[in-house]
Amino acid sequence: MTGKQFERTRRLLGDENTRILGSKTIAIAGIGAVGGYALEALARIGIGHFILVDFDRVSESNINRQILALHSTIGELKTDAAECRVMDINPECTIEKYPVVISSDNLGIFSSADIILDCIDSLGAKIELLSYAYEHGIPAVSSMGAALRRSVTHIHIADIMDTYGCPLAKEVRKGLRKKGISKGIRCVFSSEEVRFTYRDPDTDSEAENMPGTERKRPVLGSLPTVTAVFGEYMAELALKTLLPAGTMDSREVR
Repeated sequence: MTGKQFERTRRLLGDENTRILGSKTIAIAGIGAVGGYALEALARIGIGHFILVDFDRVSESNINRQILALHSTIGELKTDAAECRVMDINPECTIEKYPVVISSDNLGIFSSADIILDCIDSLGAKIELLSYAYEHGIPAVSSMGAALRRSVTHIHIADIMDTYGCPLAKEVRKGLRKKGISKGIRCVFSSEEVRFTYRDPDTDSEAENMPGTERKRPVLGSLPTVTAVFGEYMAELALKTLLPAGTMDSREVR
């Protein structure tokens, strides 16, 4: 990596670790609220290759919480908006784009990743992706529910089997256990208690259509303060996985 843009990364982590980051491939599944912030941080740190997977397009309702969502990007595929932004940050980065819905039929697109960041909100696809990573020995970090939370102080990092207070994490745990998977997948989750009543998606004028089906999903409120912290935690866990042990430990500054 040339130029001065990574000079401060080198000063903190060293030349060799900066080189390592430039040689790594990170796959991010879902580049919306959480995944977009994780991508932003990792691109600025100097990751050399990304595999970006997201079927969706930028919509106006994304602007309140998604870093890729701007009035100028409305209507664009999120993978295209992400590529444009990353290349403007680091022109030497290489990107694979897959604007597809994740299913058991296309999980092979993740096979070359050094780590997978799971930032999708579809329960079935989430379980399929995490199972694939586990079975193929690819490190994975998973984001649990960030919507409906107001406070960043309840955000934690833990093994998926040690999470608590998150309805999504509970369902993911159940699904993984059915596939014979217990510990071994780290995640970012919030223990903040959420109180809400779902409106029937079929009668909610703001409900979104699920891709490829006639089903709808409810639109949940969320804040960028929370989704950004989720994404930054995901990025930090990726660094801790990719760099030699102890590199990311806190050190006294003298």
